[in-house]
Amino acid sequence: MPPGAIKVKDDGMLMTLSVIVPVYNGTDDLQKCLAALAASHYSAFDVLVVDDGSTEPVEPVVHAYGFAYRRLDGPQGPARARNLGAACVNGNYLVFVDADVCVHRDTLTRFAAAFAADPKLDALVGAYDETPAAPNFLSQYKNLFHHYVHQSCDGEIRTFWSGCGAIRRELFLTHGGFDGQRYRRPAIEDIELGTWLSVAGHRIVLDSRIQATHLKRWTLWALLKTDIFDRGVPWTRLMLRAGTLANTLNVTLTQRLSVLLAYLMVLSGLAAMWWPAMWVSVALLILVVTVINRDFYRYFVARMGLGFTLRVVPLHWLYFGYCGFAAMWGTVLHYCEGAPQSPPPSSPSTRRDRRQS
Repeated sequence: MPPGAIKVKDDGMLMTLSVIVPVYNGTDDLQKCLAALAASHYSAFDVLVVDDGSTEPVEPVVHAYGFAYRRLDGPQGPARARNLGAACVNGNYLVFVDADVCVHRDTLTRFAAAFAADPKLDALVGAYDETPAAPNFLSQYKNLFHHYVHQSCDGEIRTFWSGCGAIRRELFLTHGGFDGQRYRRPAIEDIELGTWLSVAGHRIVLDSRIQATHLKRWTLWALLKTDIFDRGVPWTRLMLRAGTLANTLNVTLTQRLSVLLAYLMVLSGLAAMWWPAMWVSVALLILVVTVINRDFYRYFVARMGLGFTLRVVPLHWLYFGYCGFAAMWGTVLHYCEGAPQSPPPSSPSTRRDRRQS
């Protein structure tokens, strides 16, 4: 047991966590991820790395830390890899950690303590910290954006996050795990599972004190592709299939209102080319959106300074723009395909389809 290790008892027994790390290449980040897990103060956990068909030598990196390794033919996405991991481990609680995420030394301890303290807790997610590893501006902006959202949504939520999240293993298996058929690349498989769990009445909590460092280096293209096609469009389609609008994380009422006002600002700007008086509307809309998001801008000023925040503002408005596009495109795809609402996620047919993925 490492110095400072903390044991958390669950009904008189040592609580066991099984950590599952899906990976496809990225061995440098994986090495840092596993080193962070090995340095955990908590002791009662095992780690299984599931290799989704990497072309890089992943197995030696895993075995260097004494962790378990399984390989799949792939890539077919982290949803399938996590599902396999959940079927292979024995812990009562599953902890999902992405291969480009480094847990803090107390992360696993906090997961275990939360489940031990609350028998009604079904799933728990953590947050990115304020020290993203990649130094470039876009990476600092995007990862700190995530941190701000996580801090702002502390408490019960209606979604799940597999970047650094934990769930009762029995519940995960009962609900069929992640949808490996629908999501064959990194997308919103965790958000969808959390949606169905919430619909079924299960309790999910975001605890921003449970933190991890994100290693991802963002580029503008990666940011646009991920936020639009891997997140925004499928999340819109999920909400339409579920028959309910989410009001959590990146889709709160404030964010939806900001998107609407941003589009009204663009339309007002176009109208101002013929009716100059419309510039007053443009100015007012910019002011209203700024006021609505004042806490967001205050956070960046306090954390990174005024100069950094001034560079954030146009990216934030770009975010509103492509969020609106993603919502519209996702709605069009939903209705063009005539997609019905999904069946109950815990139905036998759903569980069977996901196990086969």
